[in-house]
Amino acid sequence: MVFCIIDSPVGKLRLSADDGAVTSILFVDEPVKNAATDDALLTEAADQLHAYFEGKLRRFDLPLRAEGTEFQKKVWQALRTIPYGQTASYLDIAKAIGNQKAVRAVGLANGKNPLTIVVPCHRVIGANGKLVGYGGGLWRKEWLLRHEGALLSFS
Repeated sequence: MVFCIIDSPVGKLRLSADDGAVTSILFVDEPVKNAATDDALLTEAADQLHAYFEGKLRRFDLPLRAEGTEFQKKVWQALRTIPYGQTASYLDIAKAIGNQKAVRAVGLANGKNPLTIVVPCHRVIGANGKLVGYGGGLWRKEWLLRHEGALLSFS
């Protein structure tokens, strides 16, 4: 496994890859030393994230492999269908995976997403249109949604 740390407008991100796939992109709030790596995949992932933050990229094209349960993987796959600049509710995602009663479980799976931003869990909001739950902090969720031009009232 290789990793690197990149700076972004929403703080430092730790990118990890293993065996030809990006395995995690996580917020890092504590000081951490960067790994010295010249891994081509991590360089590409960092380049795509920088392009996203510059407003030049709306859809990521990276090989991804997230570890999780089959249910979590279904949820994460459904998250990838939410278009840039749009949002969906937890109920929308539950319906998309064929289990509209699994709203709470969808929320838990969303919170376990190891590929933040690239698998856009920040695009999931409460049924009432409010910002709820985000592992990276609600300020980051709001920043990401504003960056993407999601037209919501965040109150």
